[in-house]
Formats: sequence, structure tokens, C-alpha cells
Amino acid sequence: MPKITINGQGYDVPAGKTVLQVCLEQGIKIPYFCYHHKLSIAGNCRMCLVEVVGRPKLEISCNCPVQEGMEIKTDSPVVLEARKSVLEFILINHPLDCPICDQAGECKLQDQYFDHSAVPYRFREQKVQKPKAVPLGPLVVLDDERCILCTRCVRFCDEVPKAHEIALSERGDRSTIVTYGTEGMKNAYSLNTVDICPVGALTSRDFRFGKRVWFLSKTPSLCTGCSTGCNVWLDQERGVAYRYRPRENNDVNECWMCDEGRLTYKYINAPDRVVTPFARSPENRQWTRASWDTVLAQLRTILAQVSVAERAVVLSAQCSNEENFAWTRLVRETWAGARLFATRREYPNPSEDQILRHCDKNPNARALSEFGIHERYAGGARVLFVLDALTPEEIAAVQQTRPACVVLLTTNWGVHPDAVRWRPLTNVDAVIEQGGAADRLDTLKTDTLEAPTPDPYPWADFVLPLATVAEQCGTFVNVKGRVQRFERAMPSQAEARPAWAVAQHVATLEGRPLPWEDAAAILAAIGETVPSFQGITWEQVGEFGTLLNGTAVRQCVSA
Repeated sequence: MPKITINGQGYDVPAGKTVLQVCLEQGIKIPYFCYHHKLSIAGNCRMCLVEVVGRPKLEISCNCPVQEGMEIKTDSPVVLEARKSVLEFILINHPLDCPICDQAGECKLQDQYFDHSAVPYRFREQKVQKPKAVPLGPLVVLDDERCILCTRCVRFCDEVPKAHEIALSERGDRSTIVTYGTEGMKNAYSLNTVDICPVGALTSRDFRFGKRVWFLSKTPSLCTGCSTGCNVWLDQERGVAYRYRPRENNDVNECWMCDEGRLTYKYINAPDRVVTPFARSPENRQWTRASWDTVLAQLRTILAQVSVAERAVVLSAQCSNEENFAWTRLVRETWAGARLFATRREYPNPSEDQILRHCDKNPNARALSEFGIHERYAGGARVLFVLDALTPEEIAAVQQTRPACVVLLTTNWGVHPDAVRWRPLTNVDAVIEQGGAADRLDTLKTDTLEAPTPDPYPWADFVLPLATVAEQCGTFVNVKGRVQRFERAMPSQAEARPAWAVAQHVATLEGRPLPWEDAAAILAAIGETVPSFQGITWEQVGEFGTLLNGTAVRQCVSA
């Protein structure tokens, strides 16, 4: 373990690390642009210069391995002056249009300028003009004159998806990012280049100029696009979700996520959200809006007319552990003799690869297996409660056996493109076109108060509004057995409620309420009941999740 000195302070540091890595670990601030801890080292921005005593020139710390006895200065006058010069050089051709740049508020160049330069602009010659708004692919747009040639995007495409789709062309101030061939950047992880771009050169076509980032609030959440369970930040303002960004978790997704999963947030804002209860009119079988009190009163009457053996609940791999477990407890203890079934969303030709995309597009299928619920509904119930949705085969079973009452708890009517939780990005234009979230708050308050036509759920008698993953907290179990938390980012739209709260209401109808007040209490109950969850608590799951008991630790992205 080498002994080195940084700014007069001695450190014992691990061998094989670079000066920049050691400084960052010790909380010593060194500015940089091209370095990224998950990519190879390029050393081309020259911003991380440090002074190594005894060497004739300044060294780039990102590519300088620590050695025994090394004496490093990160804040000497010559280092500080060199940083100012590098920043001045980078800004020679960089447009000074920060107020209209989409990266404003998240720009590393702007931050470094204020921290390490803040000198007046001296360049009086004509800047090199480069193209603006150049599409590099269906989802990524290049503003060429903002690019500082750090090559993070090039290295990402080469090293993570191994797509080799973009490169740095030409030399000097004519250097530019180009794509190979005519198809552009079409790899399934292209939007990660926008995340790691330190300036506003690469922007997301979906989020581009959609919102000033300082108005957004971020909440730790989970992607529901597949069973990988990528950790994300959900950015929202006033109850409107604007984007998912990957949240670093080295046990799941490192700091990446796929483009398909990134765009699944759109169902939260979809104009066809179910935000109020609906019931069939007894006169004409049309949907009519109803209050929760009215619906629950009708359900009390219906439940009183059937035995518990004639009741059934279909749990969903789209719902959280807490939602599924609340209904499981209701059936097994309050309705002893009723039946439980499991369903999941199924899509033709689902995407899959060896990086993050999994062919199972349900975020919580593993938990239903742990609960011991595998059977698919094939008929036989007189009163049927359904969480989320049914497959075509299950709908056929309902229509053939005709239960006396079917209650559907769901987030969307399923008639709007945004309601699709996962879709292959074969029609990107359609996906992006539905993505304008700026006016969705008013839309949610008006357009969703009537049932759509034609009737998307002719087999149901009640449709109850289910809260999305953004409107409640809870846990999922990903395909590798990791229990992970998602937090509530915004209030529920109108009258939407978590499925576990609806289970509480239904249990109360017969005078035997469930004993929990929140998701954390339900997770504790799961830990007392399900062997693989034993001992797992809300606090233990924490920020990065915990494995189910008996689950082997496996790597994800790098495996």
C-alpha cells in the first residue's frame, strides 16, 4: 500500500489507483470532464492537472498512477493557473448561451467555470460555427458547437453496449462527433450518452427543452419496464412526471438504464389514467362515475350474497409486494376458503440482452413465486377482484364463466399509447409524440373523468383507480432476488389509491380490518410470514436493496 502526500497530508492508498481516484475518495476536489468512473481513461480534457513534486511538467491526475513516496499538490499556484487556461481554451469556441441551453442547471462546464476560473472572456476572434440540433439517432440530438470533445459518449457506446456507432472525426477545432453509416446511434442504451455528457452537446429528444431542471424534484424510485429493477431518479413537478434517470446501484444497474425502460414513465401522465371509481349503470350497463363510498356500499351488499368460497383475487406481477401481500392476507385469513391467482403482463417478442433488458416485462413476478402463488385464473368465481390487468386467455375465461361481479383495480384504461408500460422502440416517433408532459396536469383533471369508448373493459363491473409507482411507496423483488424500495414522488392523482389501501377498505366492509397503516408495516408482516423475506425490514432494504434469504450474490452489468 503506497504512502503518498497530497497537499502536505500523508495517506496510505491502495496500489493500482490513479491520483484522481485517490483524491476523489479522500474528498479532495479536482475538476474533470472526460473522466468517468465506469469508462476507460482518455485523458483528453486536461482539466484534472496536478503538480507532482520532482517532475518537470504538470500531470493529468486521471491517468497518473500513485507511487510510493509521491508528493502531490492539487492547489498550488501553477495548478490553479493551468486550470484557468484550460477552461479559457475550452470556452474559445463554446457558445456562451447558458440561459437557453438545455443543460443549464446540470452543466459541469458552467460549474467548473465558476469554481476554477470566473475570469472575463478575452477571445475576440470569430468562433468556429458548427451544426446545431443534429440527430445522432432516434432519441439523441447533438448540438455540435457545445461539444468539448471529452469522448465520454464514444467510449460508452464502445464499452457498454459495444455498439461502435459513433466516433470523433477531423482534427483541432474542426473535430466533431459523427455516426458510422446512415442508421445513426440506435443501440438500446443510447440515452445514457445524454446522462454522461458534461455539457449540453447531447440532449434527449424526449426531454429536450421540456422543463428547466431546477423546477424538478427528484425521488429515488425503480423502473417498472422489466424484472431487472433498475434504480432510477423520478423527476417531477406539480404531480407531472418528466423523466427517469439512472440511479447508481452497483448490484443492479451500475449507473445505466435502457431506453425502453427510461420511457416507461409516460403511463404516469397518460391522458387515459383512471383517477376516479367507475361502476356499471344498472339501467344501460354504461360506465358512470361513482364515489368510493358508493362503490364500497355496493360491494358490501354483493359480498353479503356470496360465500367466501365463491370469491377470488387475481394478484399481479405489476403490483408491489405490499399490495399483493395485503390481498393475500385478506384471502387467506379473512376469507379463508377463497382462491388466489396470479397474472402478469405479456408482450409479443419482448426485448432481451445480456446487459440490463430482461424478457419478463413485469417488475415483481419473483415475489408472487415467493408468496407461492402461480395458478392462472380459469373461471369458477362469482366475485372476482383483479389487480392491474388480465391476459387475453384470462379475459376469455371471465367472459365464458361470467362471474356475478368483477372488480378491476388499474391505473389506466389502456386505450392510450402512453398507458403501455413497456414497448419495443420500433416506432420512436409515436413514443416521443406522446411525451409532452407540460400540460398533462390539466389533462388529467379533465379528460380522464369520463370512461372511453369503445369500452376497454366490457368484462368488468367496477373499475377502481390504482395509484402508480410514483404515487405510493413500496418494494419490488427483481429477477435476481433483490428486494428494492421505491419512494412516493407525488400525491395520488385525484382518487387513486394503492391496492393495499383498497384491500383495507374491502376487509373493513365485513368488520375485520387489516392491521397495517403503511407499506413499511406490511413489509414487516411479510418478513414474519414468507420464509425468504424473514428478517427483511423497510430500514434494511435501504437505498440499495437487500437479497432475499438464500439468494446468491450475482453481478449484473459486468457479468
